[in-house]
Amino acid sequence: MSLITTYNPLPISFTHGQGVWLYDSEGHAYLDALSGIAVCGLGYAHPDVTTTIQQQAAKILHTSNAFIIPEQQALAKKLTQLTGTEQAFFSNSGAEANEAAIKLTRLFGHSKGIDNPTIIVMEKAFHGRTMATLTASAPKIQVGFEPLLPGFIRAPFNDIDALRHIAKNHPEIVAVMLEPIQGEGGIHPAEIAYLKEVAKLSQQQDWLFIVDEIQTGNGRTGEFFAYTHADIQPDIITTAKGLGNGIPIGATLMGPRASNLFKPGNHGSTFGGNPLACATALTVLQVIERDKLCDNAKKQGQWLITELKAQLKHIPCVKEIRGQGLMIGIELNKPAADARAIGLKQGIIFNITAETVVRLLPPLIINNEEAHELVSRLRQVLELY
Repeated sequence: MSLITTYNPLPISFTHGQGVWLYDSEGHAYLDALSGIAVCGLGYAHPDVTTTIQQQAAKILHTSNAFIIPEQQALAKKLTQLTGTEQAFFSNSGAEANEAAIKLTRLFGHSKGIDNPTIIVMEKAFHGRTMATLTASAPKIQVGFEPLLPGFIRAPFNDIDALRHIAKNHPEIVAVMLEPIQGEGGIHPAEIAYLKEVAKLSQQQDWLFIVDEIQTGNGRTGEFFAYTHADIQPDIITTAKGLGNGIPIGATLMGPRASNLFKPGNHGSTFGGNPLACATALTVLQVIERDKLCDNAKKQGQWLITELKAQLKHIPCVKEIRGQGLMIGIELNKPAADARAIGLKQGIIFNITAETVVRLLPPLIINNEEAHELVSRLRQVLELY
């Protein structure tokens, strides 16, 4: 086998998709409750996305950031308007978006005369697999990649007193970085009161508040971005995954205190912000707004959580169901990896995170009938598991 063995794929491949459904080479249909891990929010073969890709590919794919890219400027304007930020930097992935955010905090710290600028990150966090984002993530994915980068202090999630204690004892802190809902950590939402206090503490301490919206952004939780549930304004917002509906793109969005830190030569990307990716992302945002998909994610998510609790309460292995919008975790009382194969036999796709949590991330376009089908098929899976 020529492929590197960093993945453990299920023994199936898909030839095409339509809406929330994927099809294998034998024509079998599978209800997709994963969306390529929160990527394909508009599902498969969406006509607007397809048209944009075709039209843009027929014009121009790439020129490089040595030139003005109108599609990039239009996307930056749209994202900064949606988030109340001032500047955008485009990359190709969530890890790259977070890497840019981390670099910004180093510049911010040095501008304040801090020689060893340090970021507070959370237990069970996941921010990517580059060396900086790996260091910012949970220790379980760091094994074998030491020495890690300096400049990070870990704190328990949803514990504001721990942050206050760190603030008193570490004058080198320049930022705090967290996910509004920890995805890889097992679908653990940040408490609203906690987010508000983190934002307040960041202002008091002159820290940059970084919110990683790679998985939670672009309508996934019932709002365009999950931080808005808490009515706060972060200094840096990172997003990717659902922004391109399958076309790779990441974005680092900067508020006033983080703007203008990057100067020419400080950061860059060969492919980041290319015309194809930006045109596609702009279409994705327009469709989310036009078709009120945030509202649909909120409605369907509330129904799914309520119905899953009712339908699965008799199953002994189900421990807890939690989430927000169309980002739902079903925690089992035993390792859940083998449930994926049973899912394929029942015609439903999902994945496992934190070893025991069934992660559901269906497309934002899911309708009532498909939501009912999701619950029915998943119930059959867990009854058999």
